[in-house]
Amino acid sequence: MKFYAHERIALFIDGANLYATSRALGFDIDYKRLLGLFEQKGHLVRAYYYTAMAEDQEYSSIRPLIDWLDYNGFTVVTKPMKEFYDASGRRKVKGNMDIELAVDAMDLVERLDHAVLFSGDGDFRSLVEALQRKGKRVTVISTISSQPPMIADELRRQADVFVDLADLAGLIGRDPGQRAERQARREQAAVEREQRESSEEFDEEYDEDYAEP
Repeated sequence: MKFYAHERIALFIDGANLYATSRALGFDIDYKRLLGLFEQKGHLVRAYYYTAMAEDQEYSSIRPLIDWLDYNGFTVVTKPMKEFYDASGRRKVKGNMDIELAVDAMDLVERLDHAVLFSGDGDFRSLVEALQRKGKRVTVISTISSQPPMIADELRRQADVFVDLADLAGLIGRDPGQRAERQARREQAAVEREQRESSEEFDEEYDEDYAEP
């Protein structure tokens, strides 16, 4: 990746797309390392992270990540997922964040020199072209190392620089051992929650059985 020390940099991360790309490559993103990498490249103006969330769920599996990002230097942009049924009656979920990302990028355009887009979505080609017309450099990060490639050819061609996410795995990837650790913690928490709920149910039954008339 080619950056200049004086450059004002902004990151625009299509969360769902980056997640799918990293999974296709077999590693998890360490967002602390990712942020640190670009802070070393120049003056990091903003790091945006975009994702849609199911609003009818009391707890979402992505919530811990969103909260962590929010408290650790990222600007998180979310919106509710939309639910619909296709012609066959199958339930579908849609959570496209393209418009939000494009609007933020054009709002910030006068305060940055270099935009870094984490996405392979071909719909962003027009945005990349618009930023370039404003004299900005655009680096696109996705992958051609997966089968099929995760980046649209037209987006890759439009970018000033294309970086394969596979080449960044050693710099921004999470230690594989941490995944096993997190899974063990989740399983332990589930066991403790089940034990706590069982204990509470026992206490309620005990109170009912021995309550004074």
